[in-house]
Amino acid sequence: MFYTDPVVAHTVQQIIEFIGTFAFAISGIRQAAAKHFDWFGGFVCGIAVAIGGGTIRDVMLDQTPFWMTSPIYMICTMLAQVVVILFAHSLKRLENAWLTFDTLGLALFTIAGLQKTLVCGHPFWVAIIMGCITGAAGGVIRDVLLNNEPIIFQKEIYAMASVIGGLVYWLMIECDVNVSITAITTFLCICLIRFFAVKYHISLPILKSEDE
Repeated sequence: MFYTDPVVAHTVQQIIEFIGTFAFAISGIRQAAAKHFDWFGGFVCGIAVAIGGGTIRDVMLDQTPFWMTSPIYMICTMLAQVVVILFAHSLKRLENAWLTFDTLGLALFTIAGLQKTLVCGHPFWVAIIMGCITGAAGGVIRDVLLNNEPIIFQKEIYAMASVIGGLVYWLMIECDVNVSITAITTFLCICLIRFFAVKYHISLPILKSEDE
């Protein structure tokens, strides 16, 4: 059994999704600000990246999309926008602020996707895929709205960090490691992979066309 207490499972799920929503919303709004979008445009980008991946996951799992069960996710995105507006100069001085929040959102939503899929009774290979979709799909939607090349199609390691995190989660659960420790370890693993990949320019091999 993934969780013996469904109340605990639901509570942990909500906490992770709330923090992930806030982190992803800030990343989307920050990038919208860099494109000089107005406040409404920034909110749209923030909410798109915050709920996009989770919505796709829930539809595929035949569940009510998580953000439709409570207004807290919309409120969370509004708070993220207020933070970006009020502390724009402070965030600007943080050179990699958007990268940090984007990575935190990726890690948190990957874990949320893994946990929700397992609670629904699906096997681990499905959970890993759903974790990746939950973590990465919102970023794709954001990049499309901002007219940027989606980050998962670039050489940077992004979605693969989510997949590796899912494998770590699976191995630890198989070894009967405490769920809380497993979630924390998976979170750190995804963040470290992403940060080190960006810092040291680590990437997967690129495809070459036949005439190259």
